[in-house]
Amino acid sequence: MKEILKENAKETLKETAIRFRRPEKKDGTPIWKLIQQTEALDVNSAYCYILLSDYLRDTCVIAEEEEKIVGFISAFRAPSRNDTLFVWQIAVAPSKQRRGIARRMLKELLARECCSDVVYIEATVSPSNLASRGLLLRLAKDYRMECHLSAGYADALFPVEARHEEELLFRLGPLPVMGER
Repeated sequence: MKEILKENAKETLKETAIRFRRPEKKDGTPIWKLIQQTEALDVNSAYCYILLSDYLRDTCVIAEEEEKIVGFISAFRAPSRNDTLFVWQIAVAPSKQRRGIARRMLKELLARECCSDVVYIEATVSPSNLASRGLLLRLAKDYRMECHLSAGYADALFPVEARHEEELLFRLGPLPVMGER
């Protein structure tokens, strides 16, 4: 048993640091491939991820390890509610999951100047996506925010062929002021 623990400690030390940054246009295709790897998210076109990386880069986050993309968050400010950040997709490479990368990406995003006046966070999550549900509930607890669940998008809105679950709307807030995050 001691040998296993020593070996695990060595593996942990071998892990390199995760770096967070804004995406660039050239990241669109690697992001698209990452989303496919998760097997849990709707895969949009590569063009969509190129656009996100170009036009919404300030509210998107890449997690990178040894120059390889291992995580991605797409988010945007809600046009009709400028105090709200809508988190669209959160992806972490299967080999890197359960290490707190998604939570760290969210905190990185919320610490950015572009989110300094964000008061609420919204996201829609299907009932079977327990990881995202847990992540949002942990974030609410970390920042001492309330979390309200309501109807988001009913499964009837999606094409029958897509066999898509309903999406519940999570609304977290209010966020602490910027210096307290």
